[in-house]
Amino acid sequence: MESIHYFGPPSATPTQPGHNGRVGGRIGVIESQVGGLRVDRRAKLARREPAGAAPQLSSAVPAGTKGVPRAEREQQILDVAAAEFGRRGYAAISVLDVAQAAGISKPLIYGYFISKEGLYCACVDRAGQVITTAIARVLDNPVDAVSTAEATLRAIFTALEPRPHDWNVLYDRSLPPSSRAFGAAKKYRTMIAAQATQGVTAVLRSTDLIDPLDQSAVAEIWMSAVSALIDWWLKHPEQTAQQMTHRCHRILAAFNP
Repeated sequence: MESIHYFGPPSATPTQPGHNGRVGGRIGVIESQVGGLRVDRRAKLARREPAGAAPQLSSAVPAGTKGVPRAEREQQILDVAAAEFGRRGYAAISVLDVAQAAGISKPLIYGYFISKEGLYCACVDRAGQVITTAIARVLDNPVDAVSTAEATLRAIFTALEPRPHDWNVLYDRSLPPSSRAFGAAKKYRTMIAAQATQGVTAVLRSTDLIDPLDQSAVAEIWMSAVSALIDWWLKHPEQTAQQMTHRCHRILAAFNP
């Protein structure tokens, strides 16, 4: 059983077409029951077909909302969603949670991202691209171990400064195995792990640690250290990326007198 809710002037009703044959051009939210699962879809009633024909539905979504360009609105939604996913985890978040935090409607989010999984994957793609690109720039010019470590941390902190929760979005442990969301996160986790191995191998080339297993262990230690530093940063949000970089410089110097 389907019910259509219209958003438009109270005086306009879905059964009273305008003089031009259109049904007011209003946006409808179709709520249908499919195997007990409620599916919300945005649709716009198109021009009426000849008498007796059902109206056609379009998946088009508005270019913007209340004067906000679509691209800008999309980034605003992703900012809120990333913070919610990063704080509470994918499993604990619903589209309604994100909509309420952003001050928008659920149908608007579905119009942009189709589903909660689509929303999460968009957050992952944005975060993953920013982080891996920043690390890649450092690895293009490796130097000694300490300098490379500092430069990499500076790049990561700078990339994450607008959205520190992006790291937790990528490493969310609540993702359903075999899901598209898990696959999207795994793609960037694999890339970052490969970058860690590349950096460790390059800086240890001039040392006695040439055993691949030693290098693998160091890469694991490095990844754990980075995650721990970001977790600490999230508990101290007043710290800037520059302050975090200077703090790490002091810590590394203490272990390398």
